[in-house]
Amino acid sequence: MTSLSAKDKATVQAFWSKVSGKAGDIGTDALSRMLVVYPQTKTYFSHWKDLSPGSAPVRKHGATVMSGVAEAVGKIDDLTSGLLNLSELHAFTLRVDPANFKILAHNILVVLAIMFPNDFTPEVHVCMDKFLAALARALSEKYR
Repeated sequence: MTSLSAKDKATVQAFWSKVSGKAGDIGTDALSRMLVVYPQTKTYFSHWKDLSPGSAPVRKHGATVMSGVAEAVGKIDDLTSGLLNLSELHAFTLRVDPANFKILAHNILVVLAIMFPNDFTPEVHVCMDKFLAALARALSEKYR
């Protein structure tokens, strides 16, 4: 398990401050990609009438996901405690397989690289990857 250094945290926070205004678009694209590229993830959203990329439910949940990412950036010093409620929700109520957190994290990275090519440097890439992995671990905490 790789922990976030002070420099990693500062890099994530600085990058997030640049991209957070597009959080809804990031979430919509990342979730759309996940549902297309990893169709097995659709099982969690079978109650939606439209699972197509960019549909209203995908946009709404994409914004919700990125709101969680924003919360995590704010609680970057203690993700496990800071995201305990989200972990409990996903483990006990939604019963999401924690492997899906890694899948969505990957799709978020892809979208960040596409949408912000000049800002998504190799250094930012590695820091965001470590952060999203730590976020996925924190969300998986209640599964243990």
